Amino acid sequence: MVEISTIPFKNKVYMKLFKDNFKNHLLFYGCGAVAFGVKANGFNYLLLYFYSQIMGLPPEKVSFGLAIALVIDAFTDPLIGTISDNFRSKLGRRHLFIYIFGLPAAISYYFLWSPPSLDQDNLFIYFISLTILTRFLMTFYEVPSVALGPELSLDYDRRTKLSAARYLFGWWGGLTMATLVYLVFLPEEKGGLNYLEGWSSYGLTASCLIIASIYCSGIGLHYEIPNLPQATSRRKPIRQILIYTIDAVTNRQFLALFSSASFFAMAAGVTMSLGIYFTRHFWELSTAEIGILQLPLFLSAILASVIAPRFSQQLDKKRCAILCVILCIFVAPLPFILRFTGLFPENNSEFLLPLLMLFSFIETSLAIMASIYFSAMFADIVEDNQKKNFQRSEGLYYAASSFTQKALNSLGILLAGQILRLVEFPQDSTEKSIPETVVNELVLTSLICLAIIYFIAVSLLFFYNITRQTHNENLNLINRQEEKSGKV
Repeated sequence: MVEISTIPFKNKVYMKLFKDNFKNHLLFYGCGAVAFGVKANGFNYLLLYFYSQIMGLPPEKVSFGLAIALVIDAFTDPLIGTISDNFRSKLGRRHLFIYIFGLPAAISYYFLWSPPSLDQDNLFIYFISLTILTRFLMTFYEVPSVALGPELSLDYDRRTKLSAARYLFGWWGGLTMATLVYLVFLPEEKGGLNYLEGWSSYGLTASCLIIASIYCSGIGLHYEIPNLPQATSRRKPIRQILIYTIDAVTNRQFLALFSSASFFAMAAGVTMSLGIYFTRHFWELSTAEIGILQLPLFLSAILASVIAPRFSQQLDKKRCAILCVILCIFVAPLPFILRFTGLFPENNSEFLLPLLMLFSFIETSLAIMASIYFSAMFADIVEDNQKKNFQRSEGLYYAASSFTQKALNSLGILLAGQILRLVEFPQDSTEKSIPETVVNELVLTSLICLAIIYFIAVSLLFFYNITRQTHNENLNLINRQEEKSGKV
């Protein structure tokens, strides 16, 4: 027997409790994403390159290890979400996990970037073990932390603002470390990307930022614990939990949204894993230039976080998401297409970096806006499911979404490794030794794969049908159900 949370909704009272604290919620709920942004940036953009090109492991082996770690981590997400939804303690359903797992997650992340001198077989074991451990520990923080969002506000538009704050802080955290790794930790005069001590310094700094983010968020929202939904003391068999779980994850709106989001995650796995290969080998940027390329993305995060909530007030979140994704699909490959057609500056041109910064700024702004809408739409599914079974499942929904996205993201990473293998990209080589034809094949193959994946993702998004009107209808229906049952 385990405990099930049957949480009184109390819409009017619930919203009044948080009315005057929304700015605090934006700040502290948002800053909790810095840890996720730092970890995601390292795993998605740097880890494949570090262990294949710097540490000498075969890229397909590294991508396989990353994919295995992602799949294992993905299977823990629904479990952690369900545990958190039904967890009872003096610290509520979420905060105990935040406080316990922050420090070990950061320590594990540091050692991932400071591997000892080992032969290839033992280095691979070290790599995959630390990767799995880091993801596992971070998930025990991330799932309860992100599940706080729907609990902090029931309002359709405020949830978009909370998602915007989360993405703003997450992107700023990841971009801060991305900028530092190229401009500070890996200077060209010390060997650039081959400077091993620089990678270790990056790991230490990133770990400290992860710790600060996690505990700042937890402590900042600690005072709201008595006001957050709590699990009750009513006990139910595991069979009942399974019924609730199946009902939640078979919700039609959820299936449509997480299917679409999962294919976007697969595309992201390809794009982020190969991004450093494109900047270093196709555009032939120095580490300093790669660092400078990150700078306009700070403005992208701000712009997207400000504009996204305003657009969704005029249009439904679904329409905004579709529009952003379609625009992003056209913008992202444009510099490559223009280069192949001879309409883009050569790599030695003074106009190359500014133009890349401009395209990167536009693409990233659109991508962040789309992500904000996806996250806000997931929050609205909570009430769509609650009206049917009276169960609030924030943790389970975000965990199930994370599960599928990680599983598909792992396929994206695997695909990236196979693309490198398919084009016979040299392992552990200098930039000058890589034939131009190989680099061009890498880019073209990637663009074709991404176009197919994005088309599937956009098509699936059309099946999601929660609008502002249907969300408000769900809230009103739940209120009537609660009043009828005598809970309000």
